[in-house]
Amino acid sequence: MRALVVNCTLKKSPESSNTEALAAVVAERLSALDVEVDFVRAVDLHLAPGVVTDAGDGDQWPQVHAKLLESEILIVASPTWLGRPSSVAQRVLERMDAMLSETDEEERPVAYNRVAGVVVTGNEDGAHHVISEISGALADIGYTIPGQAWTYWHLGPGPGPDYLEEQRGREWAHSTGRAMADNLHGVARALDARPLRAPGSD
Repeated sequence: MRALVVNCTLKKSPESSNTEALAAVVAERLSALDVEVDFVRAVDLHLAPGVVTDAGDGDQWPQVHAKLLESEILIVASPTWLGRPSSVAQRVLERMDAMLSETDEEERPVAYNRVAGVVVTGNEDGAHHVISEISGALADIGYTIPGQAWTYWHLGPGPGPDYLEEQRGREWAHSTGRAMADNLHGVARALDARPLRAPGSD
């Protein structure tokens, strides 16, 4: 089984990413469950605006799209900015919109029988709003969202230290992240055993 973590930080490599650090906790648990985990830092790639799978002219979304189709588990990880998902997360979701019109050899939407969850960091409130926005979009695309398939870390409203600078709240965020991994893995296995059929099929 494979999982893909799409890190939607605004920070380009090699700058450290708070969001990736928390997502790594979930990835570590998935790895312990024999899941092969891959990371993509979206901001490092040229992702053209649009809602198509390949925008041409050096667009690097097709390589992300290929990884999505290779993975049974997707984790979208985003910081919170102004109480909302990052602009990079919005770009990723817009590009994933093309998957709505893509089907597999059994005429099922390509996101069917795949599960998804959300990781959020930030030193301001708004995590549940970010989780709701991203989870809702992924469900629209066709992903199955297990219960409690999310974790987050923040210290409440106003400025303050970042995740990598602060120990407060980590224990809860980590235990919730491990539970998230278990739920994603459990539902992914269930869908593998009894996959959804094409909508409207007998």
